[in-house]
Amino acid sequence: MVINQTAISIRTVTTAAEKEMFLDVPARVYAKDPYSVPPIRSSIAKQFTPANTFLEYGKLQQFIAISQEAKEPQAVGRIVAAVNQRLIDRERQNIGLFGFFECIEDFTIAQALLDAACKWLREQGMTTARGPINFSTHNGCLFLVDGFDSPPTVMMPYNPPYYPKFMERDGWDKAKDAYAYNFPLDKPLAAKFEKGYRIACQSGVKFRPIRTKGEAFEQDAKNIYHLFNRAFSANWSSTPRTEAEFLDEAKELQSLIDPDIFPIAEYNGEMVGFFMGLPDYNIPLKYVNGKLNWLGILKFLWYRRQIDRGRVIVICSLPEYRSKMVPLALIYLGMQGGIQKGKPYKGAELSTVFEDNFPSRKLIEAAGGKIYKTYRIYEKAL
Repeated sequence: MVINQTAISIRTVTTAAEKEMFLDVPARVYAKDPYSVPPIRSSIAKQFTPANTFLEYGKLQQFIAISQEAKEPQAVGRIVAAVNQRLIDRERQNIGLFGFFECIEDFTIAQALLDAACKWLREQGMTTARGPINFSTHNGCLFLVDGFDSPPTVMMPYNPPYYPKFMERDGWDKAKDAYAYNFPLDKPLAAKFEKGYRIACQSGVKFRPIRTKGEAFEQDAKNIYHLFNRAFSANWSSTPRTEAEFLDEAKELQSLIDPDIFPIAEYNGEMVGFFMGLPDYNIPLKYVNGKLNWLGILKFLWYRRQIDRGRVIVICSLPEYRSKMVPLALIYLGMQGGIQKGKPYKGAELSTVFEDNFPSRKLIEAAGGKIYKTYRIYEKAL
């Protein structure tokens, strides 16, 4: 399919050359952006191979916008339309997704890409488009709409300020906002967090760091998977991953984990909560330029010494253990682990928290977190 618009054409991605052009787009969009962190090129490419388990329950179509103005055709934008059958079954609506959107600052190109994605979704029988969501919310989602004055933390999205303007101009509505909280580590937590830890211990809850080696790590990862599904089964626009999918993702992070900021809560030998913190590896990844070849790995190892920040991805507790103060205890242990002697962390980001997740917001704000970035997912009737 080709949609001609003056010197721009929107193409479906089919050839090897077009696949490379699809991967080239971010470098063109963010060439002069001081805050962007290039995605790992091989990781993005892997998601469009037959090995991607998403294809067992979903389908997708890649598009690129090609400019004919230069001597050689150049990709100046991209988008992916996707149908996640698990999401449709869960929400009982024909909701299609768009994701992997990148575009130079030209609304005509952005509109043509969005139109192509929506047209494909309509052809699949979808009645609503939602995004950006890269196949699922676990895989990457959200546009940054406020807080463009600092770089993204590890595994967080980033985009130019004109993306939200393009969405509004094209008639997309806000579906839901999410927040990132900044959490400085130069001030002690309120006394109630240490008190919560003591109460949890007195209630019989045991705490330990995640195990990071061999079969012990795999067992912890499996338990985290099942606990995550129990605790967050009602999350908006979210669909459960298979255990195999989750373990594949966990193994990619295994060597990057700092156990001191990843405490686990257990009761009678059963995992009942965890605090998932990670060092902000975006700090060294910025120097890698999206390529983890031998030179990229050397740069990563060299610049990882500059890491002085962490990201808290999940604070999870089964509801029945909240009265035993497990969430407060986990925050206390995670933060204490980050500020102990020898640790480099000067601050942390807690992200992302949907705007209507008031219990989590109340807990984070009580701990001293301040909203400093806002993200958005959009919807449009088809």
